[in-house]
Amino acid sequence: MAAAWCRVLRAARVPCRGARAASSSGSASSSSRDEVLQDKRARILSQGLPKQKPIEGVKQVLVVASGKGGVGKSTAAVNIALALAANDSTKEVGLLDADIYGPSIPKMMNLKGNPELTPKNLMRPLKNYGIACMSMGFLIDETAPVVWRGLMVMSAVEKLLRQVDWGQLDYLVIDMPPGTGDVQLSVSQNIPVAGAVIISTPQDVALLDARKGAEMFRKVHVPVLGLVQNMSVFQCPKCKHETHIFGADGVRDLAKTLGLDVLGDIPLHVNIRETCDSGQPVVISQPQSDAAKAYLKIAMEIVRRLPVPPA
Repeated sequence: MAAAWCRVLRAARVPCRGARAASSSGSASSSSRDEVLQDKRARILSQGLPKQKPIEGVKQVLVVASGKGGVGKSTAAVNIALALAANDSTKEVGLLDADIYGPSIPKMMNLKGNPELTPKNLMRPLKNYGIACMSMGFLIDETAPVVWRGLMVMSAVEKLLRQVDWGQLDYLVIDMPPGTGDVQLSVSQNIPVAGAVIISTPQDVALLDARKGAEMFRKVHVPVLGLVQNMSVFQCPKCKHETHIFGADGVRDLAKTLGLDVLGDIPLHVNIRETCDSGQPVVISQPQSDAAKAYLKIAMEIVRRLPVPPA
């Protein structure tokens, strides 16, 4: 791993791959670190909003977000990225795991190992199923928690965006962490985002936070392409009876309220969960299944709503 990354990880007492954990001896007191962080935050805020700078080699950035965790956002992000590539074999697609605290992409994409470095000291994404992937999970031990303050998280996100050799990508799909916090603001304000997709279940509690997520993107001038209703219906594998476990059409009602489109519905199906847990997402492993077809349709709807990419 690059020395700079190891220094960042050691500063936060997170063991990096291939490096020993830093000793706590001689460390500054907690109060001193707090003062330094507060001073740094004040300096950053005094500079105003950063100017957006495109990621080198990336034509369009698509963020997949949710207001609440546990609604299947990462599963959707992985399958949407694969569906974008499956729908058009001429397109190059990348996938960035921006969930610093709980990275899921390595497991779902069946990837392990440390990114190699280019002569320019940039990290090379790991690749599987034709998708270039980058995640915090490649840089730390699998069981190591990331216990960082907001400024360190934003610094890590900046490195994942800028210190990666993405090559030439038509689409970079960013799997955002749940909520409307530092990472969402950092990504939205630092790079031009072509569009956001909001993932939610039809459950009322999830819809409350999905609405907040949509409103947040509007405030930072990121186009919301539409909503995806995940876990929309469960069909009994024996009798084929359908049950709306999380409610029916809640996302559609929210979309009408917000004046947004529903990009599609994803059923609650055990195959979606099992294939992602095994590192073989349903779009790749079961392309003729109803679940895979739902993701392929959503990817088509996303592309239809994206602006024309720069030449």
